Amino acid sequence: MTKQKRVLVSKGIKPVGKYQHSYKWLWLWGCFSPITGNSFYWETPLVSNEIFEKFLEDFSQQNPKELKIVVIDNAGFHACKNITIPHNIKLIRIPPYAPELNPAEKIWQWMKAKVSMKLFKDVKTLQDKITEMVNQLNPELIKSITGYQIYTKSFFEYF
Repeated sequence: MTKQKRVLVSKGIKPVGKYQHSYKWLWLWGCFSPITGNSFYWETPLVSNEIFEKFLEDFSQQNPKELKIVVIDNAGFHACKNITIPHNIKLIRIPPYAPELNPAEKIWQWMKAKVSMKLFKDVKTLQDKITEMVNQLNPELIKSITGYQIYTKSFFEYF
């Protein structure tokens, strides 16, 4: 579905844009460090507790000696009931309606801004665009997008 956003137009002019309304799903999973700029990213055709568990398992294998703090929201598949959470991952649940506390949400915002008001002929074309954006995400860009003071300041004061 076309991601719409506000646009500037002259007073009295109705903004016109192409719009595509169809439902085909591509789910993005990601962890992005505001401290180091490291990232871990997945695309899946659906979401579930089992996929979330596998995502965490694979993420735990990236620098397996490192403690990973993952900020999660209240999405149903983040329920974490009956799933195994790897020993080197700690989950922090943010309050409802507070996506600004999750560094990954800033990455999703950055990506959505690049695909807003654009039409894609199929999911594969959208996937190609997402892959292109993911390839642009170097550590410095990730830190600049996700570097909330609440995280960077707390981390450096703690350690």
